[in-house]
Amino acid sequence: MDMERQTIETVKKVSPAVVSIVISKMMPTVKQLPFNPFFGPFGFGLPDQSLPNQPMDGIENGPKEKIKVGGGSGFIVHPDGLVLTNKHVVFDPDAEYTIITADEKEHSGRVISRDPINDVAVLKIQAKGLPTARLGNSNRIELGQTVVAIGNALGMFTNTVSKGIISGLGRKISASLGQGGEIENLRNVIQTDVAINQGNSGGPLVNLEGEVIGINTAIIYGAQNIGFALPVNWAKADLEDIIKHGRIIRPYIGLRYIMLNAELQKKYTLPVDYGALVIKDHVPGTEAVVAGSPAHKAGIKENDIVLEMNGHKLTDKHELADVVQTLKVGDPCEMMVMRGKETIQVKTVLEERK
Repeated sequence: MDMERQTIETVKKVSPAVVSIVISKMMPTVKQLPFNPFFGPFGFGLPDQSLPNQPMDGIENGPKEKIKVGGGSGFIVHPDGLVLTNKHVVFDPDAEYTIITADEKEHSGRVISRDPINDVAVLKIQAKGLPTARLGNSNRIELGQTVVAIGNALGMFTNTVSKGIISGLGRKISASLGQGGEIENLRNVIQTDVAINQGNSGGPLVNLEGEVIGINTAIIYGAQNIGFALPVNWAKADLEDIIKHGRIIRPYIGLRYIMLNAELQKKYTLPVDYGALVIKDHVPGTEAVVAGSPAHKAGIKENDIVLEMNGHKLTDKHELADVVQTLKVGDPCEMMVMRGKETIQVKTVLEERK
């Protein structure tokens, strides 16, 4: 089969399972904005700058109406109505989410779980016998591999198809989780030159066998042909948890840190050029070691350097969080820690991230 026919067949296989997600909120009538299809960088609506400023006194207690404020994409992964998307698309707990399937039917979507670590969420709609997308193995992706993205481009063009290749693997990016300013750092994401548009967030990245290998998640503004997708294997683990436990279960250690390298060692005259330096971030009120966490119970302190975890040397290419994600809740965790000039061994047990 030639590549053109293969691409067409791939789109036919996957498109019936791709959905549009419309985000709505109850807002004061006077503050309503015309529905703006040109969403923000991660799938949320931008304000219409042409509207005049209006006095706000008393508005919050006035009449309200449900209006559309943004949108994104998703895809059905279980015939009984499980829909996979990005967490940032459905991040607002006060919003309502309407799922529009490929046959143009509208369903009320309920967010049943948001991954506490990765940009993945699962919604449920009340329907049976739905078409589903087949999930592939994102560990087998190769550079230069042809891929297809399907999604709700600009919030108004459903089942828009883009084609390109895998441009990079193992990338690190920081993504905004909506309009509250919260940032999520994502590791080991897929880079692609596929045209990913606003509103495409949460849609599938598909190989030519018709298998979903990634979830489209972000674009870089001002750059051409640079988009990112989450490996679908992350979502597979989430789905297994939801089907078995009714929620996503992720191990938790309770540390904030930066990964060391030769540059940081030289800059700050550190004793080593690898490991995780335990240090709080710039956000006021945060702790380097979360009180009551497994790390706290192990006796880890701020300014410690975690050199190894369960025998794995920690580097900026093999981070502490990468090792934690390979473990399960309840697994023992042994760490080699440098404290000043002393190297010590500490032990703890991983707990569930709440």
